[in-house]
Amino acid sequence: MPRGQDTGQEHVWSVDEHLEDILAAVRPLEPIELQLLDAQGCVLVEDVTVPVSLPPFDNSSMDGYAVRAADVAGAGAEFPAVLTVVGDVAAGQGEPPTVGPGQAARIMTGAPLPPGAEAVVPVEWTDGGLGEGPVSGMRAHSAAPEGAFGEVRVYRPAKPGAHVRPRGSDVRAGDRALTAGTVLGAAQIALLAAIGRGTVTVRPRPRVVVLSTGSELVQPGEELADGQIYDSNSFSLTAAAREAGAIAYRVGAVADDAETLRSTIEDQLIRADLVVTTGGVSVGAYDVVKEALSAIGDPDDEKGLGAGGGVEFRKLAMQPGKPQGFGSIGPDHTPLLALPGNPVSSYVSFEVFVRPAVRTLMGLPDVHRTTVRARLGAAEALASPPGKRQFLRGRHDADAGTVTPVGGSGSHLVAALAQADALIVVPEDTTSVEPGTEVDVVLLG
Repeated sequence: MPRGQDTGQEHVWSVDEHLEDILAAVRPLEPIELQLLDAQGCVLVEDVTVPVSLPPFDNSSMDGYAVRAADVAGAGAEFPAVLTVVGDVAAGQGEPPTVGPGQAARIMTGAPLPPGAEAVVPVEWTDGGLGEGPVSGMRAHSAAPEGAFGEVRVYRPAKPGAHVRPRGSDVRAGDRALTAGTVLGAAQIALLAAIGRGTVTVRPRPRVVVLSTGSELVQPGEELADGQIYDSNSFSLTAAAREAGAIAYRVGAVADDAETLRSTIEDQLIRADLVVTTGGVSVGAYDVVKEALSAIGDPDDEKGLGAGGGVEFRKLAMQPGKPQGFGSIGPDHTPLLALPGNPVSSYVSFEVFVRPAVRTLMGLPDVHRTTVRARLGAAEALASPPGKRQFLRGRHDADAGTVTPVGGSGSHLVAALAQADALIVVPEDTTSVEPGTEVDVVLLG
């Protein structure tokens, strides 16, 4: 017997009960080892320890001259220090020259500090070996190889360690570079590469298949006939799945035919860790998702979808998003979430139920959006149906600590959804919210 509120005829599930049921059935994907770029967006499953310090050697942070601090201690514009240049030190080259008393080595950014040197003076503090006052840069070695030798005049002093990046100043060998649970972005992949890791063990990004249902749906870019509308849900949910961290595949609209829908879903299971449908879950005569999937659960189901368990369709105490479906299908028990077809209902349902499921598959420790408290900035009180948790679109002003409703409560008002950056949550036991009242706000950004 499902949990929920007994209305005398059927059980009405709360939002929390439905979400709990989903998250109890969804398990993080098994870890795999991936090349670094293939691991982008994935969640690390192990701590990564630094095997080699960064930088691995003392190196120059400037183009200039590696010197002994004592040799330039009294250098000035009127009486520059005159040093003998003993060679070049470039990044990645062979054995560097040793810098002795009264000597300097021309050095490039990132090159190792040569033996004997204690500091680097930027080339702009010198005459660049030309004897004609301060210069703005070095001439290319290929055009003027003589610059690696001769004399250089230094016009400013440099203390020991000046313009030198010490070994291990970024991270030291043995430090923990990244912790398990980290989502690998560009900066984290850069660090992994810098410490020499070519592969990393992660949970892969979940593969989410999104399909919408409805014979009235037309693909954007095509002409509309009477009674037709453009399919926006499959686009919004696919985009939302990608924003959540998934690899999402948009199947598009499936006509109102149960066998066609079952066949389409069966074909998609090979590339799905999660299936999301939108539309066809209410009580109408053409609610094809409910018709096609309600009977799933029979192990002898000839289409093969029932081997995974079954799909249950429920009524929830929420607005929008009252009709919902959840279960598993196919031989791999692939989770399926069936969402309502109205654009706002489907999007809110995704945020409340699908996004946490995607984040759970990723293995993230926190699967929920950030929720804050804010004062309602409406001009008048907001009404909310008794016994239902209402989700209203809103604009959140973090500086003012307010949230303002955007658009009405209709589940078809997609234009207002595009202007919203938050969801205003009105609890089940609240039927009216006065302006200035503090409310829970789910941040969508």
